This record gives sequence, C-alpha cells and structure tokens, in this order.
Amino acid sequence: MPDSLEQKARKLVKTASERGITIGCAESCTGGWIGKCLTDVAGSSSVFMGSLVTYSNQSKLDILGIPPEILEFYGAVSEPVATAMALQARDLLHVDIAISVTGIAGPDGGTADKPIGTVCFGLVKKGEKPSSFTKQFGNFDREEIRRMTVETALDLFQKSLLI
Repeated sequence: MPDSLEQKARKLVKTASERGITIGCAESCTGGWIGKCLTDVAGSSSVFMGSLVTYSNQSKLDILGIPPEILEFYGAVSEPVATAMALQARDLLHVDIAISVTGIAGPDGGTADKPIGTVCFGLVKKGEKPSSFTKQFGNFDREEIRRMTVETALDLFQKSLLI
C-alpha cells in the first residue's frame, strides 16, 4: 500500500477509535481496496465493521438491495446509486458512518457523459441526511484512478469524523 494511503488509514482508525465511531463502506470500482487499507491497520476491527464489494450491477441488486429502477434510470455510476449504496452499507453493517464509491476506472467503459475517471461518492452519517458528489479524476490509468478514489474516500471518512 502506498505510504500516503497507509498514513491516512492509520489516522482515520485512530480518530474513529478516539471518538467511538464505527465506519463501513460499499465499494464498486475500488474492489475492496478501501477495506484493505483499513484492515492493514492493527486494531481497526474496533471501528471498521466491513466493506461490501458490489462490483457488478447484479451484486448491487442482490447484496445491497438497490432498487432496480434507480440502477436502470441513472446507471451504476451516479450519485443516486452512490447514495443508495451508502445507505444500505450503513444499515447492513450497523455503522455510524458509511461511504460508497462507484465509478469508471477504465481502460474501457467511459462515455461522453461519464468518461473514464468519473467516480461518484456517497456519504451517510448517523442522524444526518445522506450526501453525494462526483469527481472526475481524468484519463489516468486504471490503477491511478482507483488509488485516487481510495485516497478521496479515506479523506472523506476523516473529514466526516471531525465535523
């Protein structure tokens, strides 16, 4: 794991532990990389409850219970799907904060509306309304887009712990 991700993961686990907050996620384009970063930190099991890796549309339906009409209307890489993924992760993992990621890492799959490097993030905090946003990382290679997505998710978790 890159040093920057390791440092962010360690800081996140420490902050969540100090605040007594549990975290979890639903991952698509990162394929479990967020969970790997967090579980590489000794003691993370006290705050990190898990990651639901739902790479395919079918797994988003079957595992997360995303309504098919949302997937069909907006597509898997969309803020409504990212929000639904985060909500389901929060409920299924019984956590205080859940984050989701769904995107197009390439090298194929991009369109004019959703080019390679498009990633949607969802965030749900206990007692608050869910939020989502889209980041366009650009036409980097697949590994770099995935790394930037993981880094953004770890930063989002950390920021959400401090608010």
